Amino acid sequence: MFSNSYFDLGMAKAWQFGFQIPASPVMEGIVNFHHDLFFFLVVIIGFVAYVLWRSIVLFNSDANKVPYVVTHAAALEIIWTILPAVILVLIAIPSFSLLYSMDEIVEPLLTIKVIGHQWYWSYEFVNPYYLYKDMLKLHGLSDLSKQFFSDDSGSVITYDSYMISNDDAVSREQRLLEVDNKLYLPVETNVRLLVTSADVIHSWAVPSLGVKIDACPGRLNQTSVFVKRPGIFYGQCSEICGVNHGFMPIVVFGLDLLGDGTSLDSIKTEGVSSLYFFFLKKKYD
Repeated sequence: MFSNSYFDLGMAKAWQFGFQIPASPVMEGIVNFHHDLFFFLVVIIGFVAYVLWRSIVLFNSDANKVPYVVTHAAALEIIWTILPAVILVLIAIPSFSLLYSMDEIVEPLLTIKVIGHQWYWSYEFVNPYYLYKDMLKLHGLSDLSKQFFSDDSGSVITYDSYMISNDDAVSREQRLLEVDNKLYLPVETNVRLLVTSADVIHSWAVPSLGVKIDACPGRLNQTSVFVKRPGIFYGQCSEICGVNHGFMPIVVFGLDLLGDGTSLDSIKTEGVSSLYFFFLKKKYD
């Protein structure tokens, strides 16, 4: 269905040094902020190293037989107080901007509930007709939706996502990262995620999308995702949750509903839930 390079976009590489390729505006902001912050870190490390070198070279018994004692240096103290404060302000401005953008929930077209279990994930699409009617209209599927949901439909689409064992995995799949039921998300669509847990604390994290949110029992945490490009993005539980903590991966499949060259037959073999099936049905009929 896709080339091998397509599958490699959303996962870590062997001996990788650096970030994965960003696939969302949030992750792009995180990468850009890291690069901006690194500039200040390099300047500070260079300055401190220079001062340390000068102190070692000039201020020793061989270079200065009679030590010079500084008791008061008001100008120096003002400088080393104000300068770090200015640097912190310059760092804080993009930092707070990024934090607020990560918490902002734009009017979502999709709302998905993510539930962590020991040791797998569950995904719920509650009352799809009412929650996703705007998306149906956007893709010209308003009439088609009546074949699946009535106006008073209160159905819930839910499925579990388990890791595929090495014995069941095919050659192209990634070891300990593949699941039997992926989370399918349309690209360029505001998606709201409601994350919770059924037992202990988990953490739903997908590095390429810049998402890492705790799944706490008895608490509903909220975040948003905007996938910018089609692809397969891998993640893992990022909170130690028991003996099989390392065996509950996350796979997000970004689908371009407007034309990514994907055939309906290949999508059906991926096990797409009925919700996405009728989103795609009209396009490929």
